[in-house]
Amino acid sequence: MSTASVGGRTKGAPVTQTPQVPQEQFELAEVRNFRDVGGLPTVDGRRVRQGRLFRSGHLAHATEADAAFLGGLGLHTVFDFRNSADIKIEGPDVALPGVRNVNIPLTDPADGAEFWAMVRDGHLDQLRVALGDGKAAARMARTYRHIITTRTEDHSRVLHALAEDSVPALMHCAAGKDRAGLSVAVTLLAVGVEPDAIEEDYLKSNDPHRRYKIRRSDNSAVGMSAEVMELLAPLFGAHTDYLTAAFDTIEQTWGSTEAYLSEGLKLTPATRERLRDQLLTD
Repeated sequence: MSTASVGGRTKGAPVTQTPQVPQEQFELAEVRNFRDVGGLPTVDGRRVRQGRLFRSGHLAHATEADAAFLGGLGLHTVFDFRNSADIKIEGPDVALPGVRNVNIPLTDPADGAEFWAMVRDGHLDQLRVALGDGKAAARMARTYRHIITTRTEDHSRVLHALAEDSVPALMHCAAGKDRAGLSVAVTLLAVGVEPDAIEEDYLKSNDPHRRYKIRRSDNSAVGMSAEVMELLAPLFGAHTDYLTAAFDTIEQTWGSTEAYLSEGLKLTPATRERLRDQLLTD
């Protein structure tokens, strides 16, 4: 994917059915990486509507004020892509009145359990062996490829739900950058958002105020040293190479994005049109 910037954007058309959400980013106290995906341009000159698709980190620690703000968005569905191990650590999402919560784990609890325990508890020498020399980034790229090839049914389920009645929707995982980031990217592909714009939105998860807080059992100067943080950085950042790995896997597996959408995700022309009607400006 190209990293060229996308300029000259204007806000999408107003959506009368849901509250207006400005483009400015909200500073929620205990919900990381929240944003409205509205405004992104499509290849046919339309834009994603404001107030229709949101993304964030988990909602488990949302404050009362956070929940009040989220409850005012007019959400129909919250898609939670965490697995049971994530939910055990962080807790379930706060309840938002009138909002349907749908949990679709995009990774299994056992996937990498020992690895993530090492990330949390491992000493510097262990981290060097496991994560150094590009191993951390390579692991993340493999995860993205794995989700694309093994979770097509889950992504199909999400897209069909959005096409029917599940908007406005919020998608999240733990940090809101990988499982949710990839699910948002697939959704944007399905409605024809420009690839550069998909990438630009994905990389916003690197903004300092959005980044997931690295948790270590050893928060000493040694356990949280600059070298440890450098080794862990590829795991907790959004990188173009990861998204490129996912999109390259689509091409390698299905031959084209169109084949992925129709054969992999089982999106008929009628379903894709409904999806565009739900998420795009006229």
